[in-house]
Amino acid sequence: MILTRTPFRVSFFGGGTDYAPWFARHGGAVLAATIRSYCNITCRELAPLQEFRSRIVWSRIELVREHHEVKHPVVRAVLVHRAVTRGLEIHHDGELPARSGLGTSSAFTLGLLRALEALAGEAPASPSSLASEAIHVERHLLGEHGGIQDPIQIAHGGLNRICIERDGRFTVDPLPLAPARRRALEARLVLCFIGSTRHSSAAARETEAAIPEREPELHRLRELVDEAVALLCDERQELDAFGELLDEGWRVKRRLAASISSAAIDETYALGRNAGAVGGKLLGAGGGGFLLFYVRPEEREKLARALAPLPLLPLAFDAAGPRVFRPD
Repeated sequence: MILTRTPFRVSFFGGGTDYAPWFARHGGAVLAATIRSYCNITCRELAPLQEFRSRIVWSRIELVREHHEVKHPVVRAVLVHRAVTRGLEIHHDGELPARSGLGTSSAFTLGLLRALEALAGEAPASPSSLASEAIHVERHLLGEHGGIQDPIQIAHGGLNRICIERDGRFTVDPLPLAPARRRALEARLVLCFIGSTRHSSAAARETEAAIPEREPELHRLRELVDEAVALLCDERQELDAFGELLDEGWRVKRRLAASISSAAIDETYALGRNAGAVGGKLLGAGGGGFLLFYVRPEEREKLARALAPLPLLPLAFDAAGPRVFRPD
């Protein structure tokens, strides 16, 4: 049996510049981090003793004779893509809600690819190769819309600036933060689940369509990546400026497409700001999921009271990408 544990991610700056219609003309950049919440997948071979070949357990249970019959789109695409013929049992357990802006879909894709790789006894692919394979599955085999930052960030793990070339090649540069500064940043970040999830591809499709009309906004979102990196890496600068940049980035991103925000999201964000949050943003392509807030530790209790009964979750970075375990 193989167990993979793949972290989810938060994206701070640059979302939208990782969409192909944009980076193919201008290049793109993103600042993002993996967090200590995970997609867990177990995978084992099944003996050919059942009426079915494979058993897939997610929000439903599937028993299939052929892998092209699998209803879960990612599982079906990956099994067919890798030409898997043996019977498998695959279990999925996500620690946070799916479709909530944390890269949960890419975490699932990457975790499944790693599990099949390990089950076949293959040498682990490099993080960049793994990310490229996941991008192929999501963008080309499944035809999903949106950016390519999630597979890249999650495959590498850590707190990174990702730069994307016009031809789609990418580099991943970890930020060299001192441990104390990293802990101070983590202490000022919280997640607020606004109680709705959505298929990000629909919101991403609208954003893609608006790209030709939103060049000034996207250029500014790209600039904010470099400004945030410079701020974090210079310990002489106050961390609160990071929260102020988040607020500016969110206000810019909201202008990309109407589906990115909503009256309910705007109201919750305003409540958070009025309760002491320096800044924040909606995570993911838009429409629902998690709001990220930057709030000073002494203001966190006030923020929690203002947003109640919506839950607040602390945030901590994870330094690694998908991990593989072989339970005894």
